Amino acid sequence: MVEIRLTNTKTRKKDIFRPIREDDVRMYVCGPTVYDRAHLGNARPVVVFDTLFRLLRHVYGEDHVTYVRNFTDVDDKINARAAKMVSDGDTRPLEAIIRHLTDETIGWYHADMDALGALRPTLEPRATEWIGAMIGMIEALVAKGHAYAKDGHVLFRVRSYRDYGALSGRSVDDMIAGARVEVAPFKEDPMDFVLWKPSTDDLPGWDSPWGRGRPGWHIECSAMSYELLGESFDIHGGGIDLQFPHHENELAQSCCAHPGAGFANVWMHNEMLQVEGRKMSKSLGNFFTVRDLLDQGVPGEVIRFVFMGTHYSKPMDWTAEKAAQAEATLRKWRGLVAGIEPAPSPAPAVVAALADDLNTAGAIAELHRLAGAGDAAGLKASAAMLGLLEDGMGNWAEAPAADLSGWAETLAEARAAAMESKDFSRVDHLKAGLLAAGVEVRMSKAGVELLPGPEFDAAKLEGL
Repeated sequence: MVEIRLTNTKTRKKDIFRPIREDDVRMYVCGPTVYDRAHLGNARPVVVFDTLFRLLRHVYGEDHVTYVRNFTDVDDKINARAAKMVSDGDTRPLEAIIRHLTDETIGWYHADMDALGALRPTLEPRATEWIGAMIGMIEALVAKGHAYAKDGHVLFRVRSYRDYGALSGRSVDDMIAGARVEVAPFKEDPMDFVLWKPSTDDLPGWDSPWGRGRPGWHIECSAMSYELLGESFDIHGGGIDLQFPHHENELAQSCCAHPGAGFANVWMHNEMLQVEGRKMSKSLGNFFTVRDLLDQGVPGEVIRFVFMGTHYSKPMDWTAEKAAQAEATLRKWRGLVAGIEPAPSPAPAVVAALADDLNTAGAIAELHRLAGAGDAAGLKASAAMLGLLEDGMGNWAEAPAADLSGWAETLAEARAAAMESKDFSRVDHLKAGLLAAGVEVRMSKAGVELLPGPEFDAAKLEGL
């Protein structure tokens, strides 16, 4: 059997992956809060853990892997969106508005992640379907002295769990000194966090031993993972932004509710995403959703390919140049595998790269080797391991790519003439016009190569 090694946040090293049961491999990944479109950063963990899901299915068998990713459909941001809809004139009951909003957002999410070639997880629980389980877990924590009720709130007593902070590598006192923590009159300690909070009549709420209210965010994942995967399971994943406090709090409350169980054996976190070298931000004008890119004509397969060029544990920089290069590569590969039956199994080197802590860049390098060797069948089977070159994703490649060969010849001739005359004004003029039209210009001793980028506009070449 293939030996898989994964970097475990808990141990801070790359460990051999040994599932609790080889015939029942279990993974939980924190899903979205469904109040708006998924932005590009939200998509990175989807692709990362979809790739891991594919690897686990390949090694252990499709029927022996359970992947759970939740939907958080009770949250203050959802409530705020619903309240805005009411103020804009929506006359439906609040519960109906919220259900419509979350259903619609889940539909968007599915459509956008499907476009990236992500397999649907085995189970996709909604938080509102598991409120009873959350209340039960909170009651157990109170009974064991790990939580307390005050003023309609129930809070987790952080200092009752001696290993709190081990996952993120922080001490409680350092966290209090260096972080913003909510100081509230109902807290025994500033670090204590909310398990249950009261709801007013104009907010969603459920009856509980502590009055009408709703769950805190952290308890949701602990309760759902317990109900669907058990006290202990194999892998817990998510973005690095969830390591603290969300995952730290999940770990603490789960271990206290089920002493003796380990909760998740392996913790995996993907790093953040940047755009053109800068943090994605609405104020910088570089914030966009997956749907924005799809609507601009960037194929989902191209987005997936760009993500895979960077190891999940490193910050990833999305650039228009990377997208253009990915599109050119995928067009070439799709032409190579068109009408070809895939090999019976992926190339061992591709599987080995993925088994080495999801080394997707190494796997893609092997795909380049297969393509260069003309092994179309091997390329198709191996690419499928990465969710690439699959039949259902290739419609975009059927459209002809922009033919820039004439412009490449013109630029090459102009450059040759300039080398003789030392007057590069014509070259500069052509290059500037091509760049303005969204064309990537590559000039080397081997010649001139022009690649249409995501913003390519053929109309801008007229008159050049």
